[in-house]
Amino acid sequence: MKLFRLFLLAFVFHLAAFAQDGQQQFASLGDFKLESGEAIRDCRLGYRTFGQLNSDKSNAILFPTWFTGTTAQLVELVGPGKIVDSSKYYVILVDALGDGISTSPSNSQAQPRMKFPKFGIRDMVVSQHQLLAQVLHIDHLKAVMGISMGGMQTFQWIVSYPDFVDKAIPIVGSPRLAPFDLMLWKAENDAIMGDPAWKNGDYSEQPALTLLTAFEGLAIETPDKFNADTTREKLPEWFAQTQKEVAAFDANNHIRQAQAMMAHDVSATVGGSMERAAAEVKAQVLVIVSVSDHMVTPGPALEFAQLLHAEVLELRDNCGHLAPGCEIGKVGAGVTGLLAK
Repeated sequence: MKLFRLFLLAFVFHLAAFAQDGQQQFASLGDFKLESGEAIRDCRLGYRTFGQLNSDKSNAILFPTWFTGTTAQLVELVGPGKIVDSSKYYVILVDALGDGISTSPSNSQAQPRMKFPKFGIRDMVVSQHQLLAQVLHIDHLKAVMGISMGGMQTFQWIVSYPDFVDKAIPIVGSPRLAPFDLMLWKAENDAIMGDPAWKNGDYSEQPALTLLTAFEGLAIETPDKFNADTTREKLPEWFAQTQKEVAAFDANNHIRQAQAMMAHDVSATVGGSMERAAAEVKAQVLVIVSVSDHMVTPGPALEFAQLLHAEVLELRDNCGHLAPGCEIGKVGAGVTGLLAK
């Protein structure tokens, strides 16, 4: 969608080197059992790799996708001089469940559309662990990192597999969403399901998602940033183009990935105690937040960072959820610094 492409373009604008090309690959996980007890039948996980795994397999970095994102969009963030250097590290980009590349409501033959079972962030992480252990034969990670929903997966990784990861960098992610965030994502899903063209998920053509476009525009940036970038006269043009971009991501995929984020809670397996969840973590963590973020508000991440005694990098411009792109220099330095320790 355009909003996350803007995020990507902000990175690319500040970084001149081209990423190493990684071919789209798929790992078959068979019937993948979910935490709910249901299963995703004939589950395939998309991924791309960059760089070389060293002899002791100590330089692997996992980088899962953001909400509605694919590994094709992450490619430009990988390479010498970029957010993660594939000349030093073996970088594994993973398409999260439900992104339209990995098995999703939009591409499942066995469980199409809303027949596709609900899954969670924890299920995404378990599927990635299976990819590493069973397909790539990697039993340890130098680091896991991710942006937005990728940051949520990063938080879950260090709780679910504390001995597997040395370092973690969640960027504008959350260990569990705040009430304001939940309100946003519920409103987005309601906007889709209330669209007459959605037809309970059995649409023949993708819904236009006009109301969803408005919610996305209101949440992803701050009012000051949006007003500075878009004039009154250009607003109709912005809306028409953004609506096309938003509608490019399958509506049912959007619903299932948003539901995964809404249900996300790293403390769910330890009695709802964030203190106990933090006590499980062994990784060295850098938590990167945007103080002006209205899409994934920073409070829960900052509170969990305090429990972890983790390093925190606060981005203080007015770019909202897009702040990592606006402050790429700070983000890049933070990532590079943690990986070098």
